[in-house]
Amino acid sequence: MGVVAPNGIGLQAFEQALRNSESGIRHLTDLEKLNFSCQVGGIPPLTDEIKSRYFSELTIKVLKSSGIIYGCIAGMDAWKDAGFPPGADPDAEPDWDAGCIFGTGLSGVEPLRDAIYAVDAGNVRRLGSRVVEQTMSSGISAYLCGILGLGNQVTTNSSACSTGTESIIMAWDRIREGKAEVMLAGSCDSFGPYIWGGFDSMRVLNRSSNDAPEKASRPMSATAEGFVPGAGAGALVLESLDHALKRGAKIYAEVLGGAVNAGGQRNGGTMTAPNSRGVIRCIVKAMENAGVQSGEVDAICGHLTSTMGDVLEVRNWSEALGRTGKDFPYINSLKSMIGHCLGAAGSIETVAAVLQLQNDFFHANLNAEDLHPEISGRIDAAKVPAKPVTPAGFSVIGKSSFGFGDVNACLFLKKY
Repeated sequence: MGVVAPNGIGLQAFEQALRNSESGIRHLTDLEKLNFSCQVGGIPPLTDEIKSRYFSELTIKVLKSSGIIYGCIAGMDAWKDAGFPPGADPDAEPDWDAGCIFGTGLSGVEPLRDAIYAVDAGNVRRLGSRVVEQTMSSGISAYLCGILGLGNQVTTNSSACSTGTESIIMAWDRIREGKAEVMLAGSCDSFGPYIWGGFDSMRVLNRSSNDAPEKASRPMSATAEGFVPGAGAGALVLESLDHALKRGAKIYAEVLGGAVNAGGQRNGGTMTAPNSRGVIRCIVKAMENAGVQSGEVDAICGHLTSTMGDVLEVRNWSEALGRTGKDFPYINSLKSMIGHCLGAAGSIETVAAVLQLQNDFFHANLNAEDLHPEISGRIDAAKVPAKPVTPAGFSVIGKSSFGFGDVNACLFLKKY
């Protein structure tokens, strides 16, 4: 695995942040200068020194998309962590059995902005030769293809905030179908006002915590006032068990299965709100696909964005599992520490889920000390831990993601 998150770059730093309940949300002066109502966000602490470990000076100079940069770093780290060679030899044969499904929401906004200004100024010939590859939707998977020498399916998926979780399920499907032995799955998203401005204008971002950024993201809280924007990337290498055992791979966890669907924007579902029937159906179908019984689910790594949707999400999980009160699984939201990383959210959160599963801990929910009464009335407050806990017999964790357009993705992971 590999991760570039607002509270940690690399697995070691990221896990330490999870264990220590460290927030990566900061006040951003650029947003203040641009008169944003929400002036806080989660941006990975990426330095020039870190970039130099992954890219040449020329690449650093021309690569303007923060999303692609995050995705490449996470992807390269995951590939190295899996024990695979980087594929640096341009004359070598591609790895025909290894591919990549790496999603994004909007990873090429910065170079697109520069291109628009250049075209409007009549400087088309000065755009340079690297604009298209950074602004096309599949830019991130194309970059990873070349860096790693991948010869199987290489593509980019985009399903709003369910993108990252969906990419893992799609990669899992391809391996299960016998069409690949190894797939790099993940997602990334850029940061900045050109992406976050639309959400600010929709009034769905937190507007009252600019002087207390670490308190701004409040999933499941009665005083939640909107989500906090974030950015980054998560990457996971999936492979068939036989292939992994044959090469002596380090195995973090097993992907049991999952499901994706849409609510059709019916029965209360809209472009921005979920159809609960679709969500419940997605969770149930994911359990069926994974061969998981309701009582076997020990914990849930939720979508939980710090909006009124959190109440609905907990209710949907409760109804899908048929579990309430003390019987409900533990549940947490990484967004309380890093904000909502949009298209990158599902993959970063899945990396967090796997680290918790492998290392027998379940990270805290920040700022949920005043649990929403509709949540506390349905599940036991102890199942929303304010400090890290170790669930008894921690073995199976569910990961869900829901996105604009009424789209859903859910998968289940098991300790190996």
